[in-house]
Amino acid sequence: MATGFDAQNPPFDRLTQQEVEELRAAADIGYFTPGETIIARGRASDVLHVVIKGAVEAREGEALQGVLGPRDSFDSRALVHRAAGEDFIAAEETLCFLLPGALVRALIARNPAFAAFFYADVSRKLEAFAEARRPEGGMEGVLRARVRDAMRHRAVTIPGSATIAEAGQAMREADVNALFVRSDGRVGVVTGMNLGKAAVLRGLPLDTPVAEVTHFDVVSVEADDFLFDALLAMTRHSKRRLGVRDGDAWVGFLEDIDLLGQFAGNSQLIPGRIDGARSVEELAAPARAIQDQVERLWRQGVKVEAIAEITSDLNRRLLVRLFELVAPPSIREQGCLILMGSEGRGEQTVRTDQDNGLLLAGPVPEAELAAFREAFSGALDSYGFPPCPGNVMVRNPLWSQTLEGMTRQLRGWIQERTPEAAMNIAIFLDAVALTGRLALLDEAKAALFGMMRGEAALMAHFAYLIESFATPSLGVLGTIMASVGVGEDAIDIKKAGIFPIVHGVRTMALDRGIAATATSGRIDALVAGGALEEGLGRELLGALRVFMAYRIASQIDAVRRGNVAAEALVRPSALTSADRDILRDSLRVVRHFREVIGTRFKTSVF
Repeated sequence: MATGFDAQNPPFDRLTQQEVEELRAAADIGYFTPGETIIARGRASDVLHVVIKGAVEAREGEALQGVLGPRDSFDSRALVHRAAGEDFIAAEETLCFLLPGALVRALIARNPAFAAFFYADVSRKLEAFAEARRPEGGMEGVLRARVRDAMRHRAVTIPGSATIAEAGQAMREADVNALFVRSDGRVGVVTGMNLGKAAVLRGLPLDTPVAEVTHFDVVSVEADDFLFDALLAMTRHSKRRLGVRDGDAWVGFLEDIDLLGQFAGNSQLIPGRIDGARSVEELAAPARAIQDQVERLWRQGVKVEAIAEITSDLNRRLLVRLFELVAPPSIREQGCLILMGSEGRGEQTVRTDQDNGLLLAGPVPEAELAAFREAFSGALDSYGFPPCPGNVMVRNPLWSQTLEGMTRQLRGWIQERTPEAAMNIAIFLDAVALTGRLALLDEAKAALFGMMRGEAALMAHFAYLIESFATPSLGVLGTIMASVGVGEDAIDIKKAGIFPIVHGVRTMALDRGIAATATSGRIDALVAGGALEEGLGRELLGALRVFMAYRIASQIDAVRRGNVAAEALVRPSALTSADRDILRDSLRVVRHFREVIGTRFKTSVF
């Protein structure tokens, strides 16, 4: 019996007390000398090792992939999948708990949370660990509840020929404040406020057909949709009430008060505050509320991709309203406001910097353009959006110019063939149009795709950006972190993990002429088109979510400490054994993907 075995060490903290006792009773202890191979790459193992004392190196050939210390486990692949992914070699005198493989596999079969640790698929492992960590009754659990479980108002339907007075009577009898109205084959909604305004403000007779005051632009969700879908619909469409459908039938309404009764949050209320702002100064409060909401959602257990989607919608609405407030008529008529970077891809959480621009259909008065540039970027400065280190902002004339000028600029960047020019092209590829003459961005991107089509050498230069930063192993970090500009025991998760995935996928999308901007959308399109293996696509998306989750935790901590420079730093020594295992798997996916990109685009020539 191994009496010193720590059952609070992940993933063993997911076992029941009875399962822990079974494991303790069966555990043995093994001793390994320096340089001894404990498990060879490609070989099976009949025990799961947990380091008690000493250190174990994980190696692929001569390359050090990781150093495992006390409380770390290895190797789940050798135990479950019968082939170790690396060589595991004792770096010094090492003691390990030896947990019998047959018992571990039995525990895997009956304990899904424990089993998550042993998945080879990063995306499945991440999902299972997220489920295991989710607090009962937490925010994530609420958002995964169904609409039908939260709606309090059943459907009452009247014909469009009914009068305003009859509609009011129907509301009173059913104790509801909204009705569905059928008229000429359409279904609309009329509310108590609609009836009141019709009678009091417009002076309409009470025998007026209710169809005349009904709104037929109904935003709806399905009864079996998640509450997250409803929250997103309310946020996106600025609605306080949604129609609820069950197949072809209208079954009721879901209101913002129903959501507020389910959880603490205010994403669905912020759009109203944004749209109601009558000055640049009035937008400051909802801008701060967006940032507060990010931390609140994260603290309450919402998945990082859901936070990014909600935050993206709110930030885009904020920028559109700011544009409406500060743009003169000439720019509103001629311009298209664009958003780039992680915001353009819909992958931003905690705000880092500004990445925006302006396309113009034709020249506008220079004085008006200069005033707009400063007013727009200056307002974002005041809201807490840090200026972009690369100056990718409306304030910079390079990123706010006519379509003709931008097309000329794109051609110039292509001809330059420098890393800086390639990065500018990458930034522009992530652009989305927010408001104004949206077709301008489509024209600019079509021109860019045309310039790059069939240009293998250009694509190789562009792809080579993936080598801008090293993707480390979780080994002796002090010797490799200089390449990503940080100190010992710290990984810049943006440079080491997020950027290679985002840029590699972006490169493949450009090569295939795929217009999607979100990394997930690009991966879906690449897989559908046969350009990317489905398994690798799934692994890339899972790894990206791992990195985003670690980064948002680091960002929130950096904001609290007032050290924004550390917003992407993750310290492996501060992670649990299970978290380090997921991080190792994710970095392994990135290293493999870099090889795929290098081979496909022949970047080795540089």
